[in-house]
Amino acid sequence: MSDDTALEAFRLGDSFLPVGSYTVSSGLEQFVQNDRIENATDLEALLRTYLRQQVGRADLVALRAAHTGARADDLDAVSAADDRLAAVTLSAELRETAQRLGARLLSLERDLHDGGHVEAYAERVDAGATPGTYAVVLGLTTGSAGIEERRACLLYCHGFTTGLVGSAQRLLSFGHTEAQRLIDGLTPAMIAAVDTSEGRSLDSMDPFCPLVDILSAEHERADRRLFVS
Repeated sequence: MSDDTALEAFRLGDSFLPVGSYTVSSGLEQFVQNDRIENATDLEALLRTYLRQQVGRADLVALRAAHTGARADDLDAVSAADDRLAAVTLSAELRETAQRLGARLLSLERDLHDGGHVEAYAERVDAGATPGTYAVVLGLTTGSAGIEERRACLLYCHGFTTGLVGSAQRLLSFGHTEAQRLIDGLTPAMIAAVDTSEGRSLDSMDPFCPLVDILSAEHERADRRLFVS
């Protein structure tokens, strides 16, 4: 990548990116409320499951398809990936969260870069023609920016993992050093998720996290919530 492209990738992967990821826990809050996650060891096991069963088998497959569509100037292919990812995300809360974050990323990129694929795709989302899930919008954005596909997948994994670890710090009692130790320990799982997604078609997307879906459904109806998901 050129220096400009590398810096663009760093920007998109930065926790400072104002897409609202700090407001979501992707079901983690309910795991803590139900005493299923009590410490960093429990959290690491759950994050490995997320990466293996959801991210590698669905999110990254859609991201790759959107990236390829953007590079080929084929927004219909991007929409196909978007529709498929929304369809296989069973939890309404997680599906709505993905669309909310995607909409915020589209809005941000429209403000920064006039015209292009992002503008055209945002118009589709605004018209209700496609869901605008975060993984797909990130694939579209990175593809349009010339960020290599595998690096875009790693960027997604890093952002997903650090976001959930950050959420866990507000729900559990562990410090920044332990958080960094967790993220470092999950590096092989992130790489494995990227490897799992390679070569998969949209039809082969098969996320399987039944307990996440069940607890996410419980979280939708919780009386008190720190996070929106």
